[in-house]
This record gives sequence, structure tokens and C-alpha cells, in this order.
Amino acid sequence: MADPLPLPEPDTVDSLVAEVGACRACAGRFAATRTRHAPRPVPWLSASAPILVCGQAPGARVHELGRPFDDRSGDRLRDWLGVDRASFYDRRRFAVLPMAFCFPGYSAAGSDLPPPPLCATLWRARALAAMPQVRLTLLIGAHAQRWHLGRGRPVAEAVADWRAALPALLPLPHPSWRNTAWLKRNPWFEAEVVPELRARVAALLETVA
Repeated sequence: MADPLPLPEPDTVDSLVAEVGACRACAGRFAATRTRHAPRPVPWLSASAPILVCGQAPGARVHELGRPFDDRSGDRLRDWLGVDRASFYDRRRFAVLPMAFCFPGYSAAGSDLPPPPLCATLWRARALAAMPQVRLTLLIGAHAQRWHLGRGRPVAEAVADWRAALPALLPLPHPSWRNTAWLKRNPWFEAEVVPELRARVAALLETVA
């Protein structure tokens, strides 16, 4: 009987970040968008962070700066989390894994394009497997919620059912300022979900040396 084939070595965070950073799988797709930009993956993974932020895809500003949530949406997200910029960008504390690592570009009408599914197909399972230490995953927006929760529920419905996803997952609306009207119509989010989010984040950050 032939010897069994050896199992592939699991990815390390460092090797995966290097591989993702070199990815150009969507170059043709991005060249055909209104922005005609080149890929610039923004991997922000960690081998030790207990909290994982799963969003949609980098925006134009993040594409330019190379750091996730370095925009007004990030300011609101950090307020929800109850942390400052230094803590958020400390990879011992937070990792960020969007549904696509690159800015997808704008449509002909000037709207954000959705994250290309190819990115999650290529990288998502490997990235999650490389971060087994994560204890709380924040699911921001419909794309992340659909992938992790396995149901195509509206964001408002998924967020309203946030208790059912705990303790490992917590669905959130996108912190974009475009969602200000939604937040005003749904005051329960900031009254109920945000305090729970801050308490869980604070407890997990206390475990970080």
C-alpha cells in the first residue's frame, strides 16, 4: 500500500499576509471599473488578537492609505467598540478580515461595487484557519453576515437577532455615515447592542498581555 500523501502545512499569518499582499487575481476586474485602479490588498491579520472585525471591502481612502477602517466609518466603529486608534491598530488586540482585501472600485453611477466573491473563495477559509485564537468575530454588513451566518437575512433583521449569534459572533450594521438615518430609526442598537459590544471587547482586551 502506498504511503498516504502528507497533509499540507497550515498557513502561518505571516506567510498568508505575504501571499495575499502579492495577489493580483482581480486586476482585470478592477481595470474595467470606473476607477481603473490596480489591486492593493490590505491584509490585517493576527496570530494573537482575540477580536476579529469582518467587514465588506476597503474603501477608496483605505486603498490609498493601506490601513483598514482609517476613515470616518472607522471612527464610528471605534466609538462603538469603546477603543482608541492605538488599541484598534494593535494587532495583538484586533485583526481585520474583510470579504475582499482590495477596494472593488466604483460603478458607472459612482456607487461602491460589492466585494468580488473570488476573494473570499481564494482566501477566507485559509485566513480564518490561521487565526484559531479569535474569540469574538464582529460581522459588519450583509456580505459578512451571509458568509458566517449562512442565511441571506436583511442586515436589520440579523442585527436585531444579535443575541442568538453570541458568544462567538456579533452582527453589526456598517458604521458608514450613510447609515445615520438607520441608527436614528433604531435607537435600540446604541441602547442595547453597543453597551454589550463594549463590555465584551473590554473583557477580551484584558486578556491581552
